[in-house]
Amino acid sequence: MNISTVVEHIEDFLKQAEMIGIGSTRKVYRFENLVIKTFLHPIGYAQSKNEYEMYQTLGMKGLEKHIAAILFMNDKYVIQPFYEQLPLNNHCSYDIDLETDSRITEDLKAALHVIDHELDGFDFKDSGNYGLDEEGHLVLIDYGMTKKLYEEQWVILAEAGKLPQIRFEKCRVCNIEKELRMYGEVDTHNRCVSCGKDY
Repeated sequence: MNISTVVEHIEDFLKQAEMIGIGSTRKVYRFENLVIKTFLHPIGYAQSKNEYEMYQTLGMKGLEKHIAAILFMNDKYVIQPFYEQLPLNNHCSYDIDLETDSRITEDLKAALHVIDHELDGFDFKDSGNYGLDEEGHLVLIDYGMTKKLYEEQWVILAEAGKLPQIRFEKCRVCNIEKELRMYGEVDTHNRCVSCGKDY
């Protein structure tokens, strides 16, 4: 579908879209072959802005093939191609071995090196930050959190209970132990996304 058409009718498309993920600062929807990320917090916007700038830098170096492209961004949304998410392991994400995983291409390794050493990015091991392309190769789909943004803003708000953190607990509705996003230590609203926790 034409990106300009999606942008023009984005609110209508969001009503039809399937929510496929939620982080502490962004909510993620799938509409056909696109992902629309909405910002739950200004940090989410900052993350997407970082992704846009990182993607541009990697493009100039010819290292963007296995990094999810930024097709459109404004102060409310960012649109990227959809990639199949990696399956969870026991309802949880897991660490990827960046050296030995056969799904990691050489250009992705080089891109991760640039993001890590030149662009202040981090958190590349979490499987939740990757999708799979049609050839079964890993594609980095969530890469906008920098060390500076994490340390100077995210940690402070998370420790204050203003941003959710992941905890492994039993959902009180489906009774399955899985990753739940909790707002601080006093949050007892233990429902997973699938079971309708309001954000």
